Amino acid sequence: MSHPTLLSEELLLRSCDIQRTRGSGPGGQHRNKVETAIVITHRPTGVTGQASERRSQHKNREVAIQRLRLNLALQVRTPVEDPPSELWQSRIQSRKISVSSSHFDFAVLLAEAIDRITAMEFDVSAAAKHLSVSTSQLIKFLKVEPAAMQMVNTERKERGLHALK
Repeated sequence: MSHPTLLSEELLLRSCDIQRTRGSGPGGQHRNKVETAIVITHRPTGVTGQASERRSQHKNREVAIQRLRLNLALQVRTPVEDPPSELWQSRIQSRKISVSSSHFDFAVLLAEAIDRITAMEFDVSAAAKHLSVSTSQLIKFLKVEPAAMQMVNTERKERGLHALK
């Protein structure tokens, strides 16, 4: 089973419901009269992504898709591959992960990292070794998305392991 973050935008949206709503909060008449807020729900998992901070429905849709992909990476676990994916291997340079948090690949790589950490019972050092990166680089990668770091630390605490810094 492949992770939903691997799907192209078109394929991902085929399995989603898209709701247009009015934004709330500051923004004046335009924001309150026009349905520019977007909520996208992935039907198979119930995971959502939403955006309402922009006045453009199109821009909010782009942001909501990006947030949906990130939330899928955080909330959906799939079996790990051996060895790591070609995408992961292509993003490793000198044991460092090279990807911008705004790039399409970020959510895919984050999902793979969390899947591996989960498979290794939240032993981040063992996961880093398997992923061919240093432990500090894997932790730095998780810190790019604070919710990922928080989730890993919560799971580590439940297992009696110390929190990552």
